[in-house]
Amino acid sequence: MRKVLLINGIVQGVGFRPFIYRLAKRYSLKGKVRNEGKGVYIEVEGEEENIEKFLRELRLSPPPPCEITSMEEKNLPDAGYEDFVIEKSKEEEPFTFVSPDIATCKDCLRELFDPQDRRYLYPSINCTNCGPRFTIVESLPYDRERTTMRIFKMCPECEQEYNDPLSRRFHAQPNACPVCGPEVFLLYQGKRIKENAIEKACELIEKGLVVAIKGLGGFHLAVDARNPEAIKRLRERKRKNNKPFALMGNPEDIEKH
Repeated sequence: MRKVLLINGIVQGVGFRPFIYRLAKRYSLKGKVRNEGKGVYIEVEGEEENIEKFLRELRLSPPPPCEITSMEEKNLPDAGYEDFVIEKSKEEEPFTFVSPDIATCKDCLRELFDPQDRRYLYPSINCTNCGPRFTIVESLPYDRERTTMRIFKMCPECEQEYNDPLSRRFHAQPNACPVCGPEVFLLYQGKRIKENAIEKACELIEKGLVVAIKGLGGFHLAVDARNPEAIKRLRERKRKNNKPFALMGNPEDIEKH
């Protein structure tokens, strides 16, 4: 038996293809999955009972960031697939939703603060469960070569994770590390400072300077909210005499109040 599925919704950039791959392997199914402009295309072939189990789990337990809005199904004769594979995306007129950026997951936070981990304190840490999505996409279907990450070639270790079905970075399009990914630096007085760039930026803010922080979707202008002169300087530059500014607080302090 062969079942063809076309799934729409937030199904690109949420680890959906790796999820489908592992699910098909779990139930000994053959076939393929790929991103298309209209969503995700799937073919599964195998025992009818296993296909039903596959469909049941797909409907009841998709990856947390995923949101399925519709699923078209069609039965076809067996094609004789020998394995289940993730195919290269099919380029066509895009009409699908892209996941928003997802807050850093607990697994990545654990790695981020583990001195023994190769991504220790690496700001661009991510996996299939978290990280940038919408702000790095330039076109669909969602693949690395269609995102701003295309200029960063993965190192051998990242490449191995990307191709490992058991890794939570399996087909994680923004996958990167300090060796091959984006780096943090501070531009100050014509100098490019890499070492302790974040700490030095904090020092400049504490001195009353306005610091432009480049994020995924643009620049944030930051000053010390306790410094009236710094706030005045920011108001002059932004031409906002009365409009309130957003405040960034320490999470621990926010929880107290």
